[in-house]
Amino acid sequence: MTRRTFGTLCGLVFLINLGRVSFAPLVPTIGATFDASPAVVGSVTTLVWVGSALPRIPVGYLLTRVPRHYVVLGSGVALALAAAFTSGAGSIRALQAGAFAIGLSSGAYFVAAVPLVAELFPTGRGRAIGIHGAASQLAAVVAPGVVVAVLVVAGWNDVFRLLAVAALCVTAVLLAVLRRRPLPESAGADRNFRAALTHWRIVLLVVVVVAAPGFVWQGVFNFYVTYLTTVKGVSGGLANGLLTVVFAAGLPAFWFGGQLADRLPHVPYLIGILVSFAAALGLLVAVESVPALVVATALLGVVVHAMFPAADTFLLDSLPADVRGSAYAVFSGVALLLESAGSGALGLAVERVAFDTAFLGGAAAVLALAVGLVVVAASRGLPGQRGVGS
Repeated sequence: MTRRTFGTLCGLVFLINLGRVSFAPLVPTIGATFDASPAVVGSVTTLVWVGSALPRIPVGYLLTRVPRHYVVLGSGVALALAAAFTSGAGSIRALQAGAFAIGLSSGAYFVAAVPLVAELFPTGRGRAIGIHGAASQLAAVVAPGVVVAVLVVAGWNDVFRLLAVAALCVTAVLLAVLRRRPLPESAGADRNFRAALTHWRIVLLVVVVVAAPGFVWQGVFNFYVTYLTTVKGVSGGLANGLLTVVFAAGLPAFWFGGQLADRLPHVPYLIGILVSFAAALGLLVAVESVPALVVATALLGVVVHAMFPAADTFLLDSLPADVRGSAYAVFSGVALLLESAGSGALGLAVERVAFDTAFLGGAAAVLALAVGLVVVAASRGLPGQRGVGS
């Protein structure tokens, strides 16, 4: 029964993330359909991620009153309704509202589902979280192909109509699975939201460890194609292909990164990822040949995506069951809001200095953070330093 529940959750998270990432490959179509400027169309994709960040802390409080699987089921229904609304959008304002609603459903899902997955596999949280993350990442890999395939035979609206139908079907399957056998007691509601805040040192540590490289990565990712074409001199087609490599590298990163999170001491592993991220970004700046760019891109994709299951596992392993959901909500909401400013910051930086300088500045900042954490850890000043399962 646990495996069926987990398998259905993996199917639902695939659709949840597909809803978030489907707007990016639709940008040209949306601009032509609504005669909208790039800035206006860009606001549609931004609203998806703002919507994904905003509900996380409020939903964390809701989880003190409502069992996690109820919120997961509700998010599946919400995704279906939001996708159906988006498919009928007749104006750019309606499309923005639909994108925001899809983002809201995704934020609610992740806050409830990741702690739920952790409770389903208490002795292998990292592996389970990694597989669940890989299912989510698969959506980012296949989204461009899915969107193009639909556009060949139908309109952009049909992308969201199909998403609405699929979300309803998978949510119905999950409901049927959950009705057959109850979940573990620890998978229910958190008891005290304020109690989660008493673990602020661990929450703050994970926010810093994730948000710092995430802030840099948001800028690098959104300007990746522009950087490769203008600085490295590669063609637009190759640049987009390398962007796909970044996404594809996330699949083994989530899968195996979660397993490593179960086996390695949490804090050293996270610090190692920070150092590796800085090194990979520096390597991207240094190399020039196409084969070297492929290697640097793949390495960067692996490292940045391995961060997420590692951080989730550390946080959820370090907290008691009755506050995990609330603490995770606070962490993910704050971290995602901080990360979302990365693109704007890099854009401002590039107006003043070269791309390479901005990238190296970001790498240096992440490396400095890693060194600082090593110094503090050496004096046992970091929470959760007991190793695996701490």
